[in-house]
Amino acid sequence: MNTRLPVVAVVGRPNVGKSTLVNRILGRREAIVEQRPGVTRDRKVVEADWAGTCFTLIDTGGWRPGGDELDAKISAQAERAMDAADLLVLVVDTAVGVTAEDEAIAARLRRRDRPVLVFFF
Repeated sequence: MNTRLPVVAVVGRPNVGKSTLVNRILGRREAIVEQRPGVTRDRKVVEADWAGTCFTLIDTGGWRPGGDELDAKISAQAERAMDAADLLVLVVDTAVGVTAEDEAIAARLRRRDRPVLVFFF
């Protein structure tokens, strides 16, 4: 029997700590982390195990509405991850606080019929 693992997508604005959170969940450096935004462009899909629960974890690039053509492509990849997910984790940067972009992402997540966790990093 082939059972599908639950899918968790980590989403948010560029450079809020999504990849850092993914690495912490995994307990190893799998996602690239740099100070400059825009390093993660495609979805990074990995198998994870947290406290004995296995799941598929998706790291996404920064979701940025109204950006340039590259931003639109990165946002589309994040949207695909959101569509595939059973659980959505929205990462917000506490040093900056909740921004209009965070609110726009949260509104998109609320329209989906799945649980959403907000992680302040």
